[in-house]
Amino acid sequence: MFYFSVILLLGVMLFSFFGTYFHPLDPSYLDKNSILLSPSWEHWLGTDRLGRDLLARLIDGGKVSLIIGFVSALLSTFIGLLYGVSAALLRGGFDKLFIVVVDLFLTFPTLFLLLTLVSYVNASVWVLIVIISITGWMGTARLIRSESFAIASKPFIRILHIAHVHPLKIIFKYYAPLLAPIVLVSFTFGVGGAILAESGLSFLGLGIVAPQMSWGSILSTGKEVIDIAWWVSFFPGLMIFIVTFSLMNISNTLQARLNQKEVR
Repeated sequence: MFYFSVILLLGVMLFSFFGTYFHPLDPSYLDKNSILLSPSWEHWLGTDRLGRDLLARLIDGGKVSLIIGFVSALLSTFIGLLYGVSAALLRGGFDKLFIVVVDLFLTFPTLFLLLTLVSYVNASVWVLIVIISITGWMGTARLIRSESFAIASKPFIRILHIAHVHPLKIIFKYYAPLLAPIVLVSFTFGVGGAILAESGLSFLGLGIVAPQMSWGSILSTGKEVIDIAWWVSFFPGLMIFIVTFSLMNISNTLQARLNQKEVR
């Protein structure tokens, strides 16, 4: 299942970033004679209520969804890693501040926090990346902090501190290899979470706005015609499911292998 999920994810990425070479239709072209056509040889995945080719829109929207997912996960993982390791190394007042800030963020449900932040700004790709990153780093930070405390208690780390080895050298040479598997698992979970967050916001009309598009915004346009044109909602929903399903399988496999390594 792990390799199957990797192949699925790579296939979706190739589809999104290189699909225009094989299907070069304009995703924004309005054709009044092709409104809500079902899948056919001319339009493989059908058209929407404005006569736009759905396959071309999925290819174009996939770029936005994947960029938001991967960049948001990268930023939130980096913030969580930096903050978590710093809390374990500095301890004292900084660690207490860490606990207060994380608890404050976790007090609010993530969806409501996202809705609150998005309602005050005009949504765009980079604005959504920043907002999703800000609301998604806490779990990674707590996990990294816990593991960093365990690493800091090891005898060889204490010897390094007694020898006055520079903290940055300790972090990059000794902490980083031990934390890498956990960071990778957090990152893969974060990608799926970020894509779902963007899709949810776009579905509610608070995410990507025209002329840009994402799988979530395409899914949102189909909710009004779902009774007569199931394909408009089905195919973007299928793409979101494939990516999140693949990422969850990859994350679960990595986590299982990490647990087996710890047991050994």
